[in-house]
Amino acid sequence: MPVLERDPWRVQYFETVQCPDHVAIPTDDPDCWTLFPGHRWIYDKLRVAETQGLTAGPHGVIPPSFPVFSKPITNLKGMGLGSRIIRSTEEMDHHYRPGHMWMPLLMGQHVSTDCAVENGCIVWLRHATGLPWDDGMFRYWTVHGASFAEIARHLASWVEANMAGYTGMMNFETIGGTIIEAHLRFADQWCDLYGEGWVEALVRLYAEGRWVFEDAERRDGFSMPLFARHGHSFRHPPEALQAEVRSAPGVRSLQITFHEDKPPEDHAMPPGGFRLAVINATSLDAARAARRRLATAWDPALLLAQD
Repeated sequence: MPVLERDPWRVQYFETVQCPDHVAIPTDDPDCWTLFPGHRWIYDKLRVAETQGLTAGPHGVIPPSFPVFSKPITNLKGMGLGSRIIRSTEEMDHHYRPGHMWMPLLMGQHVSTDCAVENGCIVWLRHATGLPWDDGMFRYWTVHGASFAEIARHLASWVEANMAGYTGMMNFETIGGTIIEAHLRFADQWCDLYGEGWVEALVRLYAEGRWVFEDAERRDGFSMPLFARHGHSFRHPPEALQAEVRSAPGVRSLQITFHEDKPPEDHAMPPGGFRLAVINATSLDAARAARRRLATAWDPALLLAQD
């Protein structure tokens, strides 16, 4: 398998694709740090802010005005851990954390963008947005068929200015068109929604340094989670039920996103709920219908209603 995948429920997207033995395609930031030492600087979020002309600094330096947004400068696991809004000098002193930074409190739409980069130039991209719910949870994500022109222009300019010589995938998170996070990887939870042949194009990019992908018929896709209440142990649904959900009209894939043999509290989950599964589909109706059917595998009193 060409892709370094740490989550077993996502291996399904890559396990049948042929790839040269020497190719390694990361999906996790610690692997990116190891594989691309010349470009690992992008995990310094203070430096990323400065490349865009933003007023920013480490804790210990007082911002010229408030409010500001505070977060770790570098954190390869749990990227938002300890992040908060700070509204005054007193709060700045109270929430002082070594290794944290502040930057402007940005407003606008939060967008995740996957990009294929060929020798420092973006040659393909797709945007995704989440519908926020509660306590770090999302009701669903939309993988958009349309391009967000302003974000696309900013990312293209930024990559050309800062990523000379880099070939591979990148993921950016933006708020109001401003980059807040950059990664030397792609978002592996919905790559099946990018279209037939996308994974083959991914392998070719890393194996041959060129991007070739027929993308004329892109359409919106949807990635919908199923959450349960924290504090309980769960078993995987019967294989027959999983097969039924996967074969339902409009469903592209099903991920069961937890380990049966691992304590629930040891999973990385949002504060609001324990994620049992993610369904990728070509329509919201198909995703919701599949989620309702899958939910019959567990005690309804333990599930969080999302419809």
